[in-house]
Amino acid sequence: MTDTQREAMEYDVVIVGAGPAGLSAAIRLKQLDAECNVVVLEKGSEVGAHILSGAVLDPMGLDALIPDWKDKGAPLKVPVKEDNFYVLGEAGKLRIPNFPMPPLMNNHGNYIVSMGNVCRWMAEQAEELGVEIFPGMSCSELVYGENGEVKGVVAGEFGKNADGSHGDAYEPGMELHGKYVFLSEGVRGSLSKQVIEKYDLSQGHEPQKYGLGMKEIWEIDPAKHSEGTVTHTMGWPLGSNAGGGSFIYHLENNQVYVGFVVHLNYKNPHLFPYMEFQRFKHHPMVADLLEGGKRVAYGARAISEGGYQSMPKMVAPGVALLGCSVGMVNVPRIKGNHNAMLSGMAAAEAAIEAMSEGRSSDELTAYEQEVRSGAIGEDLKKVRNVKPLWSKSGLLASLTIGGLDMWTNTLGFSLLGTLPHGKTDAEATDPADKHTPIDYPKPDGKLSFDRLTNVAFSFTNHEESQPAHLTLKDPDVPVSKNLPTYAGPSARYCPAGVYEFVEEEGKDTRFVINFQNCVHCKTCDIKDPSQNIVWTTPQGGDGPNYPNM
Repeated sequence: MTDTQREAMEYDVVIVGAGPAGLSAAIRLKQLDAECNVVVLEKGSEVGAHILSGAVLDPMGLDALIPDWKDKGAPLKVPVKEDNFYVLGEAGKLRIPNFPMPPLMNNHGNYIVSMGNVCRWMAEQAEELGVEIFPGMSCSELVYGENGEVKGVVAGEFGKNADGSHGDAYEPGMELHGKYVFLSEGVRGSLSKQVIEKYDLSQGHEPQKYGLGMKEIWEIDPAKHSEGTVTHTMGWPLGSNAGGGSFIYHLENNQVYVGFVVHLNYKNPHLFPYMEFQRFKHHPMVADLLEGGKRVAYGARAISEGGYQSMPKMVAPGVALLGCSVGMVNVPRIKGNHNAMLSGMAAAEAAIEAMSEGRSSDELTAYEQEVRSGAIGEDLKKVRNVKPLWSKSGLLASLTIGGLDMWTNTLGFSLLGTLPHGKTDAEATDPADKHTPIDYPKPDGKLSFDRLTNVAFSFTNHEESQPAHLTLKDPDVPVSKNLPTYAGPSARYCPAGVYEFVEEEGKDTRFVINFQNCVHCKTCDIKDPSQNIVWTTPQGGDGPNYPNM
């Protein structure tokens, strides 16, 4: 907190983040009570600017929230027509038939979408109901009440100098107070992280696990395009180095989403997730699809993968965590947007009930009960053992034993109970001397690209005069510990080339943070083996500007 004097505005509910969870909450609040005073604060330059997802959307959340979404022009235009799953070798592929897979893996009835565009449409629906939405408004601090409850946030602070002092054009921002504050910041949100730590919400739960998802949009030869086709792969090029896989989704206008996910619990610090993605595109199956096409956009973000057993307590006095702030992704389905929407609805319903009883700033226990025992909990409980099996026993175990466990869970029981995750992803990193460096082929500039070239296609921008939003607890650790012990993994795990170890003749090695490149994926905050890097929010409007992700 600071001594800066700020004006305050009062609302019934303050929502941080205009993603599917936050917007669903806003819409549901106004559906239940048209007089409810709701504000949504979004750090991106516009709604959707920071939204990156696969995405094949299960419309169950939208069905519950806005049943007539088709009539209202929701941008769900490409139903899934074909579903393919392959295990890749370096030059070949093995098709896994669909019939042995549990029914929950079926994509029939789902849609290939841009979640950025879905959120833009949802924002229009919210505003028509009277919700106030302010993009370009980063929430930099929490505001606490006299009894330690969360009573609001600080939003819209601009104009700090690089050293943190107030510049000539400094704007202190405002305090926005609410009877309840909903944090729907997405994965590893900075305010959510503070709330989880302050109120010890992770106690009694497994550590959250994460993946790094990278995605490109390609325009391809119309002769190779097959609208509605969904393809997932596992195996090459990751092999035994890391868990993960790919997705290729054919949307409209001869475009395909090409994505790659690397689980962040990998041991070998020499692993370079971004280069694994670039190498993947040279597989014959993928190269044949992309040759003659062009990449038009790039982005990256972390994915919460811990699932059912990693969801922390979701409420504290005055505040509720929604969607990926909790971690509601169904890992084998690679879907979480439907659960994010349902969580927003559940939080809204709990808040309206509480306020109708004259309550405020307490714990919305009804929200948490609904998440754990309702449709979200049911969805995640069935697949809870797939991720820990994959982490501990590898791909084959996740496909066979994990598949069997999903089948039995559809019948209401599990042979395995609930498996633990164990270490955090940071703790999973081994010292470099236990592993062999990995030689990655140089990008060819046609199918594969260097990081900085690709970052330009994320349309990322940060005001350079502000303080770096990536901070170090101890500025000496990167060079004194992480470089000699772990071979400086931040130079590789960041998909935007933010971190460098610069060697100059006759001088000590310097650790350089190019925060201007940051695409807000939060991988550094998650994977740094010393947990020395802290991601904080930059000023509003900064970061990527995803057009169609």
